[in-house]
Amino acid sequence: MIINKGFINIGFGSIVSAARITAIVSPESAPIKRLVQIARERERLIDATYGRRTRAVIVMDSDHVILCAIQPETIAHRLDTQPEEEEERT
Repeated sequence: MIINKGFINIGFGSIVSAARITAIVSPESAPIKRLVQIARERERLIDATYGRRTRAVIVMDSDHVILCAIQPETIAHRLDTQPEEEEERT
């Protein structure tokens, strides 16, 4: 799989760097809820839900945690369907 270095739309005009995403998970499990709480305490939580229900939690390589109102499967699909970068022409 080629790592995409572009950006991914996570809803409501918010975008994140695709190359910096470590994981996209569902927010229901207790370990993920703890992860979100720890990120909140460390001021590393970004709420991109715009007041809607959290449906996905995106973990970044910078230790930031992003709350998102769209399904993890939708985000993953957007990662997979993004156009790949063209190879440099010599």
